[in-house]
Amino acid sequence: MTIRVILADDERLVRSGLRMIIEAEPDLSIVAEAADGSEAIDAARRVPADVVLMDVRMPNIDGLTATRRIVETAPRPRVIVLTTFDLDEYVFEALRAGASGYLLKDAPERELIAAIHVASDGGSILAAPLTRRLIERFAAIPDPGVLRPELDRLTPRETEVLQLIARGLSNAEIAAELVVTEHTAKTHVAHILDKLGLRDRVQAVILAYESGVIRPGTPG
Repeated sequence: MTIRVILADDERLVRSGLRMIIEAEPDLSIVAEAADGSEAIDAARRVPADVVLMDVRMPNIDGLTATRRIVETAPRPRVIVLTTFDLDEYVFEALRAGASGYLLKDAPERELIAAIHVASDGGSILAAPLTRRLIERFAAIPDPGVLRPELDRLTPRETEVLQLIARGLSNAEIAAELVVTEHTAKTHVAHILDKLGLRDRVQAVILAYESGVIRPGTPG
């Protein structure tokens, strides 16, 4: 199956370079390009796509606002923010806006291609130390004794898995930590997302920190 990608960047040369990298892959295809956030929103609504590569600083509508509007529509493609700005505020706001990941433009080509596949498959680009640092720094932590009511839907084991997700562990690492199969760990993750009405692991991590399920500084 071909993964359909939208490129959103205000620099034409950047889009051309990304197009060359992406279309060199047999299962990836560029279906639209956008030079600003407004065009990105329009393209996501007009053209069936699986993933949007979104720049942050663009004219008319910025990439973070465009990301938020795109993920609010259905059917919604997954959004990966791709930018030159290694700024904590941008990364966290991108995740809060609904992005499935955040990459820098100097990332290796193989990392970009892998990120597109992961996002298209419903996953999130979350394991980078940068992402964990941002979540710990910016997530609002309430009184740890005050948990969100929806967390009552989780079993004790699922709460434990949520804590491990928030520490940045992969399914394989969760399985090793709990001494269960990777399939069992994946099933727990799926049940957590379904019970809490979350789109992906990024949202699960943010909820875990915001609700006090895990506190900043917990060893990862």
